[in-house]
Amino acid sequence: MPLHEVADPVFASGSMGPGIAIDPLDGLVTAPLAGTVVAVARTGHSVTIAAGDGTTILIHIGLDTVALGGAGFTPQVAEGAQVAPGDPLICFDLDHVARAARSVVTPIVVIGEGDRMLIDQNARLVTAGAAIGHVVPGAPPPASPAVPAAPARPAARRELVLAMANGIHARPSARIVAALRPYAADVAILTGARRASARSTVALLTLAARHGDRLTIEAHGPDAEAAADALFALIDSGMGEAADHPPPVRAHAPPPAMGASQRAGDLILGVTGAPGLAIGVAAKFRRAELAVPETGGPAPEERAALDRARAAVAARLDTHGHGPMADIAAAHRALVDDPELADAAGKSIDAGASAAFAWRRAVRDCQAALAATGDALLIERIDDLADIERQVIAELVCAGTAHAPLPSAAPPHSAVPLPRAAILIADDLLPSEFQALDTGRLAGIALARGGPTSHVAILAAAAGVPMLVALGPDVLAIADGQPLILDADAGLDTAPDELRLDAAAQRLAAARAARAEALAEAHRPAMTRDGTHIEVFANLGSAAEAGRAVAGGAEGCGLLRTEFLFLDRADAPGEAEQARIYGEIAAALADRPLIVRTFDIGGDKPAPYLPMATEDNPALGLRGVRLNLARQDLLDTQLRAILAGVPAPQRRIMVPMVIEPAELAAVRDRLRAAERTLGIDRPTPLGVMVETPAAALGADAIAREADFLSIGSNDLTQYALACDRGNPATAARVDALHPAVLRLIALAAEGAARHGRWIGVCGGIASDPLATPLLIGLGVTELSVAIDQIAPVKARLRMLDLPACRDLARTALCLPDARAVRALAQEFAR
Repeated sequence: MPLHEVADPVFASGSMGPGIAIDPLDGLVTAPLAGTVVAVARTGHSVTIAAGDGTTILIHIGLDTVALGGAGFTPQVAEGAQVAPGDPLICFDLDHVARAARSVVTPIVVIGEGDRMLIDQNARLVTAGAAIGHVVPGAPPPASPAVPAAPARPAARRELVLAMANGIHARPSARIVAALRPYAADVAILTGARRASARSTVALLTLAARHGDRLTIEAHGPDAEAAADALFALIDSGMGEAADHPPPVRAHAPPPAMGASQRAGDLILGVTGAPGLAIGVAAKFRRAELAVPETGGPAPEERAALDRARAAVAARLDTHGHGPMADIAAAHRALVDDPELADAAGKSIDAGASAAFAWRRAVRDCQAALAATGDALLIERIDDLADIERQVIAELVCAGTAHAPLPSAAPPHSAVPLPRAAILIADDLLPSEFQALDTGRLAGIALARGGPTSHVAILAAAAGVPMLVALGPDVLAIADGQPLILDADAGLDTAPDELRLDAAAQRLAAARAARAEALAEAHRPAMTRDGTHIEVFANLGSAAEAGRAVAGGAEGCGLLRTEFLFLDRADAPGEAEQARIYGEIAAALADRPLIVRTFDIGGDKPAPYLPMATEDNPALGLRGVRLNLARQDLLDTQLRAILAGVPAPQRRIMVPMVIEPAELAAVRDRLRAAERTLGIDRPTPLGVMVETPAAALGADAIAREADFLSIGSNDLTQYALACDRGNPATAARVDALHPAVLRLIALAAEGAARHGRWIGVCGGIASDPLATPLLIGLGVTELSVAIDQIAPVKARLRMLDLPACRDLARTALCLPDARAVRALAQEFAR
């Protein structure tokens, strides 16, 4: 079948390369051409073959089959093997894979740059050995970036298994590079036969290291041991990537074989990039290629021009101080500063190329190397490289002509004109292009390509702009000015009639009115209809967030994640620095309560200044209160800083991952010692986070020792259900509304009430208005939520009657699963 009929946006859009697909009727993959096996996936679900003329073919058995972990696949060849047409490559259990995976349709694509194209024949039944297409040769694919040679004797060597669910992609690569800046040592990361400089984002991306890969860190130089320890600590527990792993992507309907764009009448189906509903008119975005001269002037002048352009782009990226764009800008800054990109461009300049042409060649060589990995997440990062390619070239092209018109994809300070209520139509969109849009005129975004985990999707979601991606080429045929309805949960309505427009307008008006009413009332206390006050606090990570929370109606901070203030650094924070930062946050809260959680380092939150031994299961290892007590020097410093920085009326301290009263008693002893040292007579309230089934079941005993309890529903849920929220195979089942989790919350609330302690919830479920009546019905009296959910949660509380919520909770505890609980909660909300 044609590749565009494959029910996967990455393959169907041609992002991985041109090709065809096979719907297999047996479980044997044979070689479609002669060549060398250059890669076999560790899970056995794909194989890559390089032909003698430079053509490289990727055969990927089924869709989402990497999640099977190798079950059902038996490779018949290894990397380096020479194969002839018809030689067996992979055997697989067709029945098992068909039941376990989304599809067994097998794409066969040509990867790499150049004009090669696998031409598909007419769709038909074929047998092994039959011709299925042919390759039109073009320019040979560019070479991958060079990798560093191994030092003869590394001064330090560490080994670990990669815990990040998405592998080492752009943002982790940038953090690795940043973590090594304080060190002089040469550091490399190895996996299998591949090796990459740990100081090069590009090299780390092309390493294609994935979750579960065994990595070796080698360091050579005067501070090799310290550098290796810092890098080991950073990588070992996943850099938070496990917790951030997105849920599995699904199309809005099973896409039939209808061509590259999947349609249902006037509706083009896609994948949700950012949630929401929009009504507007089509506005086409056309990206012009920036013309650059191939040859340049004297090499020193061209090198200097490239350095100036990179510096200008880097300076602009440094202006993004916080929020999602700051994280993306940090990843882009690492690419702009990447030594291997700069070196590759410099070699082209020395060979006579202009600075702009050399930069483009270096970046596109790297893009080809990423495409050759066959990894969908890495392929989405190709857009980040395209973005920094355009920004640097725009600086070079426009140098000295500040008043000259810039191309549509020029640096982000050049705005893109839009009509009012524009639904932007584009093939794809880069982060800097999104930054150039006037979001006051932007109603939504509809992309032919793109992915739901791309950086522009993150930006759109943060800006509240609904977005659909992977809509296919049909969306590009929509005329400017065409009325559209974009529903991120349904698709793009390309010809809405008056009835559909009116219905969508009513939905939008109702949502906006509810939001406006909630915001207008956000500073009022949240009182239920029967007069019960439920405190609504905010989860915070900085003084800036504290200011936003107060402006949004927060009554205090229910969780200050102190570890996030000090993760990306080589040295532990001192007492004075911590006290200053805690004081700034307390001041921003303007006398409202501030609950400071002690460092929750370990698990999925490593700190470079705190090297830790490899753990088979870090989530069950040395983390939270266990690490607090193991490193009492850090705990004592933090306790004194909290006491010094936060005024007594605001001050509360909370301890993470407590499972029994003795742990809290040990921390209280350290706290009382710190209070004596500072001459403080008024005891500071000390509470616990209930994050384990043990803490919930033992809440009665813990509440005797604790001054308050707060439920961390994220960890409590994954521990109760034995489902890792960072594992793609189980993440979809991690639902805090599961009756088993609700029963644990009920037990914790009963234990707290028995001793007159208040109990809150600071995990993700507190931010879901659907869960609000269940939580207060179970006995929760404080909710600490995401900042943008303060007003909606308060509005929901004002609609509730506590006795009715208790009845609802009792019913929910008797239901069989989370789906039934959600259905009950939705019915209650009507």
